[in-house]
Amino acid sequence: MDYDVMIIGAGPGGIFSAYELAENNPELRIGVFEAGHPLEKRKCPIDGKTVKSCVRCKPCAIMNGFGGAGAFSDGKYNITNDFGGTLYEYIGRDTAMELMRYVDDINCRYGGAGTKMYTTAGTAFKKLCMQNRLTLLDASVRHLGTDINYVVLGNLYAELRDKVDFHFDTPVYDLRSCEDGYEIITEKGDHYTAAKCIVSVGRSGSKWMEHICRELDIPTRSNRVDLGVRVEIPSVIFDNITDELYEGKIVYRTEKFEDPVRTFCMNPHGIVVNENTNGIVTVNGHSFEDEHRKTENTNFALLVSKHFSEPFKDSNGYGESIARLSNMLGGGVIVQRFGDLERGRRSTPARIENGNVRPTLNATPGDLSLVLPKRILDGIIEMIYALDRIAPGVANEDTLLYGVEVKFYNMEVELNSRLETCHKDLFVIGDGSGVTHSLSHASASGVYVAREILREY
Repeated sequence: MDYDVMIIGAGPGGIFSAYELAENNPELRIGVFEAGHPLEKRKCPIDGKTVKSCVRCKPCAIMNGFGGAGAFSDGKYNITNDFGGTLYEYIGRDTAMELMRYVDDINCRYGGAGTKMYTTAGTAFKKLCMQNRLTLLDASVRHLGTDINYVVLGNLYAELRDKVDFHFDTPVYDLRSCEDGYEIITEKGDHYTAAKCIVSVGRSGSKWMEHICRELDIPTRSNRVDLGVRVEIPSVIFDNITDELYEGKIVYRTEKFEDPVRTFCMNPHGIVVNENTNGIVTVNGHSFEDEHRKTENTNFALLVSKHFSEPFKDSNGYGESIARLSNMLGGGVIVQRFGDLERGRRSTPARIENGNVRPTLNATPGDLSLVLPKRILDGIIEMIYALDRIAPGVANEDTLLYGVEVKFYNMEVELNSRLETCHKDLFVIGDGSGVTHSLSHASASGVYVAREILREY
């Protein structure tokens, strides 16, 4: 065997698996295979001047590379079982919380010590939400920011690079069971073997994961897809929420269809950015700890979940088709003033320019009603008015809506309580498993599997 443990993917799950293994058993031979670049070489060509929109690099430097898609995220680690995945269903609520706190300790040790931990415990804002048919989910949130998150990842890599073999720019083409372990074949044609294999390919590896599950007869079941928009408003409108909670996870059930609509990925004083998933351009948001990089705006997503079963099961395919329609109409991400959406007209560059909210992303003015299904759009509009009751100004005419925002979830891989597939010593962790949907849960799953492996050595 070339290695004792092979890890496919250097996102948060893969990083924390490697960290836990190397720290507790330095004799282990560990190989990490990553389709993207090392952290310092991950650069998106979009500069807002020469290159203004996605050019579909392969691999996408935002979605792939050391740190995974989370490397350039807002760096929010939510310590909770209320959202972010269902890891607790496999390992228990107490264990999941203990592991998320352990991950937080490591992040603080490697550069995040000066960042703030927010909590919803004891906040009066919870009562205000309840009085307006909104639900505030419970959580503690460590906000690293995109800048400090990058520092933490850099320090973790410096710690691991002499203990672990990293194979960057090395997409794995195939994964096979072999005598006494597993074999991977890279797109370069190289073969590697190990006694144990951890798969941590994230959401960007969803297509590959589906292929591997078919090849190895690993049972799966369909997962949901989240569809919606990213809202951008003047930061002062939401300061009463973000100053206390940083990110409030707020859920609303619509009057018309009783569909749950939720806020997601809140970025105080942040920016709106493009995101590329399998060649589809969607929208996301970032924010920073550095005061000099903060903006006058706050952005957050409003998402509606859809889960399909019979006769149509491809939730991700449904989300992709809507995102492709947006790309076709807008050449990428579309932006629209809320007032224009309410009037049934498209936004134009002049209407955006004359508004009171300066967009932080160079998107195409257009009409989101031509892209999003009516039921989803109706739910989003209801939610905007509900939020306006607790933060007056959210429903202003100049509020900007970027679309579409899609959160793809991998189909859920059938795993046992060790996060192990039906094949012994083949583990699937992180968002690629369909079990976790967040940085904290993905990282915790990596630590958990590493500890399961360490028990055998």
